[in-house]
Amino acid sequence: MSHAPERAADALARLYDLDLASDPGDLDLYLALAARTGGPLLELAVGTGRVAVPLAASGLRVTGVDLDPAMLARARSAGDAAGRATARRLRLVEGDARTIRLDDAGAYRLASIPLNSIFLVGGRADQAAAVRTLADHLAPGGLAVVDVWLPDADDLSRYDGRLVLEWVRDDPATGHTVTKTGAAEFDAASGVVSLTTIFEGGLPGEPPARWVRTDRLRLVGPDELAAFAEGAGLVVEELAGGYDLGALGPGADRAVLVARKP
Repeated sequence: MSHAPERAADALARLYDLDLASDPGDLDLYLALAARTGGPLLELAVGTGRVAVPLAASGLRVTGVDLDPAMLARARSAGDAAGRATARRLRLVEGDARTIRLDDAGAYRLASIPLNSIFLVGGRADQAAAVRTLADHLAPGGLAVVDVWLPDADDLSRYDGRLVLEWVRDDPATGHTVTKTGAAEFDAASGVVSLTTIFEGGLPGEPPARWVRTDRLRLVGPDELAAFAEGAGLVVEELAGGYDLGALGPGADRAVLVARKP
């Protein structure tokens, strides 16, 4: 029996999960902050629910927003797989992080844009608008959290268009062996990385399926991240250098903003 070919959007959502099969290290931070604030919780750029589903499973109500219906479909499936109680606590909404205003805006205790997702929102004004969305949805005393990667000069020097093999993994969903390669170019004038990612997957000896994703990532530094928060009327509580909320110092490869709504 023949099967309909997988849509590119569905394949890329599935491969996103494979790409993040190893915990990047942020989940414990969000679980700890959620335990501190209580719910409800809001996540912009929720993706496939990597963070939102465990938060809902912890007993809190979570709303996740994303522009990509295929990502939301996988998040919904992940919530269902986690059990009926978790699925009931998880609300998923298709929408734009820059402009969405939910009917319960002003009620959230924790609102976040995790794991570099702010890079994908657009230019500086778009990124500032996404942080304002967090602020607009928070209750007084609620926390906004955004975390970003801080590439160093060596990282950026490799963004010269060369094609790099990033990993080879077995995909449990298909039984295929998948390779991920990527090429990136960095424009210092705009702070933008133009990224092309190529996934190829198949069985040994058979022609592979190939999926290509292109992204435009505008990098954000710690000072700019803090300025976004202050411009949205938030008070910066911490600008940390990692998910353990240690000090941000020379050589830090990540900045984690924690800001409070007065």
